[in-house]
Amino acid sequence: MKTKDSVPHEVLVVDDSFETVELIKRNLESVGYQVYTANNVQSAIKLLETINIDLLITDLKMPGENGLALVRHVSENFKWVAILVITGFPSIQGAVESIKIGAEEYLVKSFTDEELFRAVESALNKTNRRKKEGQNPSMQNFGIIGASDGMIGVFNTIAKARSTNATVLIQGESGTGKELVARALHYGGSDSATPFVPVNCGGIPDALLESELFGYVKGAFTGASETRAGFFQTADKGTIFLDEISNTSLAMQAKLLRVLQEKEFYMVGSKKSQKVNLRVVAATNVDLMQLVKKGLFREDLYYRLNIISIDLPPLRERGNDIIQLVEFFLAKYIQELDKSVMRFSPKAINALKEYAWPGNVRELQNLVHRLVILADDTTIDIPDLPEAFRFSASQSKGLDRKLEEVIQEYIGDVLAANQNNISQAAKVLGIDRKTLRERIKKA
Repeated sequence: MKTKDSVPHEVLVVDDSFETVELIKRNLESVGYQVYTANNVQSAIKLLETINIDLLITDLKMPGENGLALVRHVSENFKWVAILVITGFPSIQGAVESIKIGAEEYLVKSFTDEELFRAVESALNKTNRRKKEGQNPSMQNFGIIGASDGMIGVFNTIAKARSTNATVLIQGESGTGKELVARALHYGGSDSATPFVPVNCGGIPDALLESELFGYVKGAFTGASETRAGFFQTADKGTIFLDEISNTSLAMQAKLLRVLQEKEFYMVGSKKSQKVNLRVVAATNVDLMQLVKKGLFREDLYYRLNIISIDLPPLRERGNDIIQLVEFFLAKYIQELDKSVMRFSPKAINALKEYAWPGNVRELQNLVHRLVILADDTTIDIPDLPEAFRFSASQSKGLDRKLEEVIQEYIGDVLAANQNNISQAAKVLGIDRKTLRERIKKA
């Protein structure tokens, strides 16, 4: 935080509540900030046009124009003004929207003095880093390969979210790189030295998930011969990545909601709560809102997770990103396997671009790895590709095919990409296993 001996940052606080304005003003002035105030959007805009403001702190709900209009105006017209939004839980969706249109940070009422100071520091530091970098944050790829419009949107959101402690929900098909995005959020931020703990919720039986996440005390159950910390304790002060969050039970969802709301949990077998301070990043390959409508996922947990949403595009929608990815994986496996320099023929590249990629980037990586191992020549051509790719290259994709034919072909592609694993293929397709088996019988 600023000291009275340092050059003060100039802060504009906008809220129709006199008490809130005075509280923030008094706290920030006590540590050296120069604070201006306004009680509506129009007054705030006039001040912004006459004073070099470093940070805007605004409430969302105000008479007349709301805070979102002010956030949008500032993000579009005052590039280097950091934005901190204040919200109550009922307007949490407004906070989501404000982050999307330019806010750096948000605070939920009633926040503590320390939370206010941290949020102000974080918002200012993030804007200062952008000034020093002197480049568009959307062009930073955080170690993730891609230059398509969809991926640039992803990079831009990562750049905005990486230095906040906001909960992030990453949505995308299997194999699109959700854990890579989670790692970029963590290691690209100011807390990169803290723990990053990935947890595959779909890979842990529900009966064991609670003890794995929250730990257990000695004697909590048969076999609990010692007290053991869980993933949440391990990730304290850092980031916990909850992959396949959709696979958690309603009972577990209630416990996760408590962690997000209260920042505390109970170890299995303990009556004493444990405090934790970390960022939660969750990921799903299914539409959580559809699960909410079916009563399979808690609506309140969905909105708590979805403060910031990152939607990863499927590989089939990423155009020439496929070429960049092929070149990257080809170079990687040539070096690892000590092979001669290899390349894909133009026809092979076109076949890859025409393919539907139900397994996305993971499927592409596995394919390149296999081809580098098995290739007899330095050029990988159509005959070297698996049958599904040769079929894709030779068959017309015109508009003269029946819908059922296209559906059955796509199901076959998904099954092949998932080694004929019915459960995994059903997840990718967004249908249940029974429906998939019926489809396979029709083929």
